[in-house]
Amino acid sequence: MSEYENLRTADIIAEALIDWNVNVIFGLPGDGINGFIEALRQRQNKIKFILVRHEESAAFMACAYAKYTGKLGACVATSGPGAIHLLNGLYDAKADNTPVIAITGTTYSDLMNSSYQQDVNLLQLYSDVAVYNAIINNPEQTEMAVDIACRNAMSQKGVSHLTIPIDVQEMRLKGRYSRHKVGGHTSDVSIPKFTSDPKLIEKAANILNSGERVVVLVGQGALGAGDEVIAVAERLGAPVVKALLGKAVIPDIHPVSIGGLGLLGTDPASDAMNEADTLLMIGTSFPYIDYLPKPGQAKGIQIDIKAEKIGLRYPVEVGLVGDSRLTLAALHPLLWQKRNLDFLRSKQQAMKNWIDLLKERSTRTDKPIKPQVIAAAVSAELKDDAIISVDSGTITSWAARYINIRKGMKFSLSGTLASMACGLPYAIAAQIAFPERQSVAFVGDGGFTMLMGEFATAVQYDLPIKVVIIKNDILGMIRWEQMAFLGNPEFGVEFTPIDYTSFAEACGGKGYSIKEPNEVDSIMHEAMSDKKPAIIEAYVDPFDPPMPPKVEMEFVRKLAESFTKGQPYAKRIGLTLFRNQVHERLKDFHHHQIDHHDHHQQE
Repeated sequence: MSEYENLRTADIIAEALIDWNVNVIFGLPGDGINGFIEALRQRQNKIKFILVRHEESAAFMACAYAKYTGKLGACVATSGPGAIHLLNGLYDAKADNTPVIAITGTTYSDLMNSSYQQDVNLLQLYSDVAVYNAIINNPEQTEMAVDIACRNAMSQKGVSHLTIPIDVQEMRLKGRYSRHKVGGHTSDVSIPKFTSDPKLIEKAANILNSGERVVVLVGQGALGAGDEVIAVAERLGAPVVKALLGKAVIPDIHPVSIGGLGLLGTDPASDAMNEADTLLMIGTSFPYIDYLPKPGQAKGIQIDIKAEKIGLRYPVEVGLVGDSRLTLAALHPLLWQKRNLDFLRSKQQAMKNWIDLLKERSTRTDKPIKPQVIAAAVSAELKDDAIISVDSGTITSWAARYINIRKGMKFSLSGTLASMACGLPYAIAAQIAFPERQSVAFVGDGGFTMLMGEFATAVQYDLPIKVVIIKNDILGMIRWEQMAFLGNPEFGVEFTPIDYTSFAEACGGKGYSIKEPNEVDSIMHEAMSDKKPAIIEAYVDPFDPPMPPKVEMEFVRKLAESFTKGQPYAKRIGLTLFRNQVHERLKDFHHHQIDHHDHHQQE
């Protein structure tokens, strides 16, 4: 006799999820899934249901919960529109290799495919996003289906989807198995971590030992392996470059860290990639391959938990399939201590210069306030165990460069999908996962307004998240993409303003507004110390562009082209760019004068 004898299908699903250590599920009820919602109501002491304002948020939250905890994320939605709304957040999980299970309702089993109300072919709809995608047709199938779904999500680091007709949710298990089915044959055994073949690890070590200019590139897959990454980098005399999802792998201020790569990255990181003769990639599928060494320039070694990612972005000599921490621990004893550290030291000196430049940019007192100033103020208020969730847009640039991650912090965003609207749901999920830790959402006004109703969710569950909104009433990144990538004038990117402080108060939270440069630090500190959910809106210069680490002539040419085609704010943008350049050159001149004076004093 099965342990689930006479239980409803919906109850079996809930019990099986609990067996897989799912204790939080995000979602929104509806008549297509209310049988399962009742199962959750009866198990509130075992699995917490978080009611959201939009199903897209539920999927984002499930993804973030999995990213921040390492556990299986879970979300639930009703049939038809509810299930459709989940998709964007689920694609976020798929793109960032994050284990999530989505439970959806579907119409009555004897009315499917008859154009009945909310009758959507969810198996077809979810076929691209899910690594496992199934409909539960009867109670006898249920435990097996949930076990397979959870196991696939965890082992393949992806999305599993189960949909259940309304009537099937209410059916009870009677043990009427088919001829070859045996009740209780399935299990919820977790997937162990593993490492690669020792002979391959030895081969990788030999290549790394022979390299003179080794660069380490880390991503999300190296989270939790920070100590091992540092140990390997120090032995190899290798600077560490971080893909954005790997920002929290090692502290930003660690001596081997030279920051991020790509448009949001640092000058030293770009130079290191151009000079490398050996590249060690750890847990990353960094998509912008034009920022990696040119094929043939450097020998490649790659560590990844997913075999299909090996060699995806860069041709490698050796691919090590396995857990990053275990693999690095096995690799480290085989590496020689580099004696010549000139390559690392040159990048460390360049990084000091880069940090000085960022400090100069983030301490300006111009009005309107520079967005970099707000990012630096957020960074200064972060606790040692803070969790920072970032949205997509120009906000990503400011976070990548000006928020300094220390050991013990967590940081994430919609990395590969780069979806707007993720920041607020991510912060809510982080606060639910870690109630005692500081949870901060760093967002732009464009992304925030997409799912701003979820601030009321934070209030409803008394989650003291802090939402810092960079307010410029424009889709900033899209403006610069239109201008600098295509040479076109901006179009369709301006919004009418919203009073976010009043919105915060209307939801039952606290609202703060920063308008003057001299009040940035004091208001940020007051808001971050508040015990209630709070929004901090910061009015910033809408004409300050997120510049790439190296400004190519093509970038300048495209901007000029957009001006000639009728860019509406050409004078304001041109003036801002000019002032930024003059300001930095004057600063450099000032430093040069001081250095020159000091030199003569010493003489």
